[in-house]
Amino acid sequence: MKHEGRVKEAIKWTDKLGDNILITAETGKFPTTGPAEGQDAELFAYHFLVTNDSVKLIWKVYDCIKACDLDLETKFVNNTLSVTDLNNDSVAEIWVMYRISCHGDVSPSAMKVIMYEGTKKFAMRGRAKLSVSGGTQGGEYSFDKAFTDAPVEFREFARKLWANNIMQVYD
Repeated sequence: MKHEGRVKEAIKWTDKLGDNILITAETGKFPTTGPAEGQDAELFAYHFLVTNDSVKLIWKVYDCIKACDLDLETKFVNNTLSVTDLNNDSVAEIWVMYRISCHGDVSPSAMKVIMYEGTKKFAMRGRAKLSVSGGTQGGEYSFDKAFTDAPVEFREFARKLWANNIMQVYD
């Protein structure tokens, strides 16, 4: 199972599709190559299906920040990787959540929940919430059309995942 980055988490399960493996990986920061200056960082999620003696890549999530010369964050949110079957169709839903940003101020990072059921992608995008003097910033999100048209259980799970991990804390 070829992958890029350092493995953060790996899980396996069996559903109607067969034996599945999911790997999340992050590169961490590394110098930008070429004429641009700064740092790059990438993250990946890979879903593999194992059949007999072969492994097939079903889908891959890739996101990155390139040539950031400010504060760079590109990482999966801890303890959010999940496998569910909320609609009881014997095909797992796979959930990954991450934050990504390049900024030189104290502002919320972009935050995403990506869910796959089989090869169909669902995305929830917005910003983390950050406590600042006098109140908060961020916290808003939107669902893509796939989520809007999906079973209500998918959106409820996504909202709960978002709410449980909305607050951003700077190290």
